[in-house]
This record gives sequence, C-alpha cells and structure tokens, in this order.
Amino acid sequence: MTADLIPELPDAADDAALAFASLAVRAGQSRSAEGEHSEAIYPTSSYVFDSAAQAAARFAGEEPGNIYSRFTNPTVRMFEQRLAALEGGEACVATSSGMAAVLTACMGLLKQGDHVVCSRDVFGNTTALLNNFLARFGVATTYVPLSDTAAWRAALRPETKVLYLETPSNPLMELADIRELADIAHDHGALLVVDNCFCTPALQRPLALGADVVVHSATKYIDGQGRCVGGAVVGSKALIEKDIFTFLRNAGPTMSPFNAWVFLKGLETLPLRMRAHSAAALELAQWLTAHPAVARVNYPGLETHPQHALARRQQSGFGGVLSFELDGGRAAAWSVIDAVRMISITGNLGDTKSTITHPATTTHGKLSAEQKAAAGITEGLIRVSVGLEDMTDIRRDLARGLDALAR
Repeated sequence: MTADLIPELPDAADDAALAFASLAVRAGQSRSAEGEHSEAIYPTSSYVFDSAAQAAARFAGEEPGNIYSRFTNPTVRMFEQRLAALEGGEACVATSSGMAAVLTACMGLLKQGDHVVCSRDVFGNTTALLNNFLARFGVATTYVPLSDTAAWRAALRPETKVLYLETPSNPLMELADIRELADIAHDHGALLVVDNCFCTPALQRPLALGADVVVHSATKYIDGQGRCVGGAVVGSKALIEKDIFTFLRNAGPTMSPFNAWVFLKGLETLPLRMRAHSAAALELAQWLTAHPAVARVNYPGLETHPQHALARRQQSGFGGVLSFELDGGRAAAWSVIDAVRMISITGNLGDTKSTITHPATTTHGKLSAEQKAAAGITEGLIRVSVGLEDMTDIRRDLARGLDALAR
C-alpha cells in the first residue's frame, strides 16, 4: 500500500482558502458520526473490516482506509494534515520523536554510497546518528559551517544526495540562507532538508523558500507545554508518500494517537505563542546585552546580530531561544544557572515555562572538545528558552546570578 491510498479528510480541500491562524485551529479535522467539536482520540491498534474481501483490498493497497495504527490512525492523520497545511506541504508523516523524524527522513531519502552535507552545529544526537549509525551502512557525511554557502558548494560530491541543516542553529542562533542553499542543492540534483524546530511554520516556512523536506521535533514549540514527545516530516507527496512513509510503515517509529491529539491542541495556539515567545526573547536579549556580566548575546532579533537582515527576510519573527556568553567559563555559567529559582534547569525548550541549560555539558556534552570548538560551544555559554512568564520575573531570576558576577 502507498500513502496516497490513505483516505483524504473530507474538508481537506477547503484548507487552502484559510489563513494561517485558521489553519492552525481547523485544518485536517474530521468529525466522527458523534459530531464531536474537539478532535477525537482513536486509541485502537487495529480496525474492523466489513468483509474478507475488503480486508484483502485494504492490505493490497487497492482500497483506501485504515489498516493498523502503526501507519494509519485517524487522530495521527489529523495532526499530519494540519501540520502539512501550516508548512505549505502536501504530505506529512508523524513520528514518535524528533530524532525518529530525522531517522525516518534519512532512511527514506538515502541509500548505501550516498553522501550528506550537513551543518556542523546540528543537534548532537543528529551528529551521532549520522556518524555512528548511518555511516555503518555506507552513508558518508561532510560537515560545513552553517552560514558559509561557499563551503556548502565546495563540499558537494557526485554522490551527494541531501543537504541537511537547522536554522536558526542551536544554541548560537546562526542562520542559513535557505533559498540560496536550496538553489545549490537543486543545481546539484540533491535535496535540501531543513529542521524547522526553533521557528515552526508560524515564523518560518522553508518549503516556500525552496527546501524539499522539513523536519520537526513536535516535542518543542508544537506541543508548547512540555507534555509529549513526537516528531514529523513534511514535504511533497512524491517524497513523503513513497520511501518516507514506507519506512515508517515497516520500521514503526510511530506517533501515538494521544500524543497526536496533544499536538493538535498545541497547533491551535502556535501563532499566538510564537509571537509572544519572540517578543519576550527580544526584550530579554536587549536587557542581557546591557548587563555588565554578559560578554555577548546571540539572538537574531538584535540589530547587532550579523545575520539580522537575513532573519528579517526569511522569518516573520525571531523566535524564543537565545544564548549568551560569560567570560568566567564553566564556573561562571554554572553559578548563574544554579542561582535561578523560577526558570527551569532542563535541556528541553519551546515550553511556556522558561528553561535554562549549559550546552557544553548537556545538549552538546557528547561532542569532543574539537567539535565543540568548531561549533562555537564554549564553557561560558548559556542557552535560555524564553517562556511566557512576566518579563520582570524572568529578568529578576537571571539577575540574581548575573549581578553577583558583576560585583
């Protein structure tokens, strides 16, 4: 069975006429005979067929319809269709985690002998996946600086099939010119895959800028309240419904119906939350810039950011994550982190609750000293995901440790 035989939702054709905020609330919903207003959760592993002939037709791919919840579930399908509509894509596959989404994209698009060009400052687990697992099966990877388009072009080989990146980067908030990298990829006959976790489609739509595939960790801003783990891969029907869906069907990195329902609720408020996160992060970045204990702030919303103009061009907002540098190294960073009383010390981000972490020893802790140095991950670097608390309280919480350093 191919994914184009999965039943279309009855109102999906109307989605194109809706604005983004309306899509976030309405896209993809299919009501059952009960007429429920909120999307239904379908906690079932299998489905009942009308006859043996119908079962045979479903399994043979001759008739659309649900077969088994590893790859066909109505709640998951509603989430997939809503996220695809928000990203401007034609199809979506939902997965059990963000890393499952990265794996599913790679396994669907790559084969033995292929080559990947990847930005060197992607999530540490993505680097581990490429280096420690895909490499075993004959897929090679070359890492380049994210914003250096000449380096991307120079790294291409005849066997290069995918260019992979995160923009903005974690945690330095560096940007890539998506349109320019899409042109480089397509001129070479390769695909551009963009992790859009930090911006979400509320702030950035890579497919509209020429990317072929978008990857998400739904765990972050799509959920928005730190409740569930999930991921997604979005793109054209030709890419998603062939190898990517086929991998999900056979390998099973599947999103649960309950998690899909939580993410549907998260998408409803995504535009509002991302605007609020962006406004709060900009205010905090400006305050940190003026603080005597802070050596540098990394946030594309600041006019001093070297890629501020690019951020304004390809994003509708600057996002809710920033990082800042302290001169005192790990001791200074840990003292600021340990001084907070309200902000949560955790490696997660994208929550209504502000979070803080020390990337060099947490999210990027498995990288070698050389890899950290190349990626700009220093011992004095702190990352903050700015939540929706009152800014006075966020500043007060950070000032407790920062003011002590400045004395």
